Amino acid sequence: MKYTYWQDKDMWLGYLNEYPDYMTQGETIEELKDNLLDVYKELANNYIPAVRHEAELIAA
Repeated sequence: MKYTYWQDKDMWLGYLNEYPDYMTQGETIEELKDNLLDVYKELANNYIPAVRHEAELIAA
């Protein structure tokens, strides 16, 4: 799963590209990756309500 991340002062911030509304952070890049995995698990198990999804509509 792809993710976007950046460093802001002494923290690493990021989100899963499929779910940009759910940002997380870590003091190290490894901690950020662990937190991103936690977010993914929570989303996959429906622990986070009202998750937005993206789809494509084909109009004829």
